[in-house]
Amino acid sequence: MEQVRAAIRQMIAISEEEMGAFLKECQVKVFPKKAILSPPDRIPNEIFFINRGIIRVVISDPGGTEHTIHFATENQFIADYSAFMQHIPSMYSLQALEETEVVVLPRSLIEWGYQNLKQGDRMGRLVAEYYFIYHDNRIKNMYARTPKERYDNITQVFPDIHNRAPQHMIASYLGITPVHLSRLKRAKA
Repeated sequence: MEQVRAAIRQMIAISEEEMGAFLKECQVKVFPKKAILSPPDRIPNEIFFINRGIIRVVISDPGGTEHTIHFATENQFIADYSAFMQHIPSMYSLQALEETEVVVLPRSLIEWGYQNLKQGDRMGRLVAEYYFIYHDNRIKNMYARTPKERYDNITQVFPDIHNRAPQHMIASYLGITPVHLSRLKRAKA
């Protein structure tokens, strides 16, 4: 729980008493490679904090083709926040790409935090702001940058991604084909 403690302390001022009360409701879970942490068509009722591992956020189009929307790595919170906040079924799957250890923060705990932590609203706002900024940058990258610029930028956003995720998932995230990704990798070498 030390990593999530540190992440929370970076966001808000919190007493040991508040931290203890908050974290006692959390659970640490380990998911094997390829496990689905949060499936589509279900209302998400938890937020995950990644202690170790990598999670891919994926959506399938009507034809069944998977599209990688996001990767999340150590020391990040991840969920389908929009579906979580609206209490609606998610369209995304959250999948572990390697054995992944997370701290599970259930909805009841998040709601308790808003009510009982002195800066609970601030923590929720900061997580939501991060989520918004990430997705805003993602949209800008997809429409205002070339595939080469997106490729050059991916390791700044996700260090070591080329050793942690299969090439076809990285290509999907970049909005290009695996063949195009191979060309970009060769050109950079």
